[in-house]
Amino acid sequence: MQLGIIGLPMVGKTTIYELLTGNKEGKLTAGKTNTAMARIPDARVDFLSSLFNPRRTTYAQLEVVDIPGLVPGEGKSASVFLDAVRKADALLHVVRAFEDEINGEINPLGDFETLNYELLLADLDLIEKRIERINANKKKNQMLKELALLEKLKKALEEEKPLSSVELDEEETAIIQNYQFLTTKPMLVCLNVDEKVLSGSDYKDREKIISLLNHKHIPVVEVSAHLEKEISELSEEEKEIFMQEMGLTEPGIVKIARSMYARLGLISFFTVGEDEVKAWTIEKGTTAKKAAGKIHSDIERGFIRAEVIDYQALYELKSIAAVKEKGLFRLEGKDYIVKDGDIIHFRFNV
Repeated sequence: MQLGIIGLPMVGKTTIYELLTGNKEGKLTAGKTNTAMARIPDARVDFLSSLFNPRRTTYAQLEVVDIPGLVPGEGKSASVFLDAVRKADALLHVVRAFEDEINGEINPLGDFETLNYELLLADLDLIEKRIERINANKKKNQMLKELALLEKLKKALEEEKPLSSVELDEEETAIIQNYQFLTTKPMLVCLNVDEKVLSGSDYKDREKIISLLNHKHIPVVEVSAHLEKEISELSEEEKEIFMQEMGLTEPGIVKIARSMYARLGLISFFTVGEDEVKAWTIEKGTTAKKAAGKIHSDIERGFIRAEVIDYQALYELKSIAAVKEKGLFRLEGKDYIVKDGDIIHFRFNV
């Protein structure tokens, strides 16, 4: 799964990318996409690691792409931007909600709508070209269902509605899978604010943009990238003291990572032991047999059963032996739907 970070120039997009991926060396290529893996912080992994004291601890990861900022009206900028957005599975839209001497007064509502409009236009252009090709095709009668769907989608875009808001039946959903539409991608908005906002100050159009995003069912996180960068450079002890002084329970970058993981419909199951405690990433609704394949294809092929412990049970009882004593240890078959936080040991034979 790939997360694309988008935004207008000078909004703090690259700082967010560096914080998510731990890239502090600054070896980034200006004007081009930069890619790295981001660790998904998880207190459950922290606990399991402290409990089993393994040789290695592995967190869930997500591929993150820093997409060059879009400069409206610049053809080359738009081309690079749109090509990179098409490849992403989800989007993190960073919007400037801080003032600085270079960019002056903030306009988060206008900036969000400017970039969003570019995505709508790109989808509209794709649809109009496809409609033209179908109408010119001698086998047009075999594509009437697709044509009707495209007209329906075109109408929504002309009303400035993203394609994700259009209700589709099963057949229409199958048809739309053949396209790389931009406004169907899951999105999270990061409002990059002044650090004083986290202490109770306000900024222009704050209520308006948050209300708009809630109306569009787009999750939103307020983060001060400048403050987050300062936090990331502190020792663990200093970090804790600083965050207490600022009234923060956790770094905002942790909220972003977790929110995007959930927005992509991803969950984690865990394997534990003295060698390694590891979080495995799967899509919500994955069966035990398919989840086994994430570890190794042989385990999926020779699947016998899954030995499952609920994370909360282990957290409360502090040992697998205690969990078994309480009868909270389960054996599940291949069709069991893995739940977020399941601790699993797979039995298999090949």
